[in-house]
Amino acid sequence: MDRSISVTTPESIAFSYELAGLGSRFLAVWIDLLIQIAILAAIVAGIALAASRTRSMPGPEPGWAESFAIAFIAAIVFIIFFGYFILFEALRGGRTPGKQIVGIRVVRDGGYPLDFSSALVRNLVRVAEVAFGFYAVSAVAALLSKQNKRLGDMAAGTLVVRDERVASLAVLREESGAGPRSALITPEEYAIVDRFVSRRGGLEPGVRGLLAARIADRLRPRLSADLQKLDDEDLLSRLSAS
Repeated sequence: MDRSISVTTPESIAFSYELAGLGSRFLAVWIDLLIQIAILAAIVAGIALAASRTRSMPGPEPGWAESFAIAFIAAIVFIIFFGYFILFEALRGGRTPGKQIVGIRVVRDGGYPLDFSSALVRNLVRVAEVAFGFYAVSAVAALLSKQNKRLGDMAAGTLVVRDERVASLAVLREESGAGPRSALITPEEYAIVDRFVSRRGGLEPGVRGLLAARIADRLRPRLSADLQKLDDEDLLSRLSAS
């Protein structure tokens, strides 16, 4: 079930997120699982090849390389299947490869970017969720939660939301080439741009980047090609100054 949540920052900048439903979340998990299996298979094949070449080497006992390989593989399985989520979500704006393909990502409550501690907590809880019925408990929790939260989200204070993209319209891009203060952008949207530009100096860097990206992504498809090449804050500054 897809739901929406509205967020208003302390700077009175309002925006909304569409919460990711169970279908998209589990599709992302299965994509990530296939990637993890491929990574693990490659590592296991490499270890097996290395172990086969060390059988004749002196060691504390016969087959010591195989014993070491088994212990190493057990550790690497845990790292791949849980460290994978922690690292990708923490370092790539709440997106694993699976989430990026499906078009969803993890944010903190209030719409703030995911940080490492939140990624760590939500994915350590994932260990228990996988152990008890392979996400069955997660599915029930998400269905009962008004914000589609699994247990890991509840513990970490996170949400999984859709990455919305405004459709690119070639005609609007061409028509907007006359100048940045275009009628294709509403007065309300210009007001949001002006408010962001005037208050961005007081925003935390993570919040500032998130808001700039969301506002710019909404407006960029309606602007000229030259303006579209600007990064998020430069684009908003040009629009505010026009």
